[in-house]
Amino acid sequence: MQAKSKAQQKAAGAALAAKRGEIKEGELQGASKEMYETMTQDELEDLASTKNDGLPDKKE
Repeated sequence: MQAKSKAQQKAAGAALAAKRGEIKEGELQGASKEMYETMTQDELEDLASTKNDGLPDKKE
């Protein structure tokens, strides 16, 4: 699955960092916290690795 916006890609990256133990779960908020709780590490890697060239800043 590909990220649909730069904001989604960034949130997935933060959630992935928490899954890997690089940051604390308590530091997450909003979409990244929800992603952390509901998505697997593989799903988060797919979203976070999306190239952000041409993506909108936020999904409309």
